[in-house]
Amino acid sequence: MRIDILTTFVEMFSGPFDESIIKRGRESGLVDIRVHNLREWTHDRHHKTDDEQYGGGDGMVMLAQPLLDAVRDLQAESEHSHVVLTSPQGRLFNQTIAEDFSTREHLIILCGHYKGIDERVMEALQPDEISIGDFILTGGELPAMIVTDAVVRLIPGVVGSIRSVEEDSFSSGLLDCPRYTRPRELEGMEVPEVLLGGNHAEIERWRLEQSLQRTAERRPDLYQKWVDEHPMPRKGRKRA
Repeated sequence: MRIDILTTFVEMFSGPFDESIIKRGRESGLVDIRVHNLREWTHDRHHKTDDEQYGGGDGMVMLAQPLLDAVRDLQAESEHSHVVLTSPQGRLFNQTIAEDFSTREHLIILCGHYKGIDERVMEALQPDEISIGDFILTGGELPAMIVTDAVVRLIPGVVGSIRSVEEDSFSSGLLDCPRYTRPRELEGMEVPEVLLGGNHAEIERWRLEQSLQRTAERRPDLYQKWVDEHPMPRKGRKRA
């Protein structure tokens, strides 16, 4: 898989992409991540990527031409590119979208910035606008890192155990159950006995019950959606 990221702040990506799972994926050749400086597609001596907006008002707007030129150059290197724009106006990023993106051959992620981008970029490219939440950040670089991290860990082979990935929160539509490791007793708190008995059917049942209870308490919206999608069996469910 290849991921191209267009930004005016390339240095922001050097740390997160050189550590942990993303580093492993890059070194193994399972993902090719390239961070590009948008200024390389400008044509003026100051390498401007933004300008004042027509109609007046505070805040600068990203120029259309550098973005259009950059995306088209990158698209020419791949037959199946999916263009993503990090934007507070986009659909809310979630695990389902991450799973979809992880199956793509080529992602091109545009980091929004300033007051926004020239609307003609939207008209010409029709990017998939993605938001990580209902709040405003300085720019789209952090969301681009989050999207990349969520996607890369889903690529087969990047994480050692695919079962571990499948059991994470949101993968099943529920929050994850409580997890424990050594020691068995800590400051008067003990590991639940069911996890120590070796009965895998009982363990899986307990974990599902705990996931359902935790989701009902903390994310009733997710719980109700799961209930609606799993009408049977009803045993073990608790209404929020």
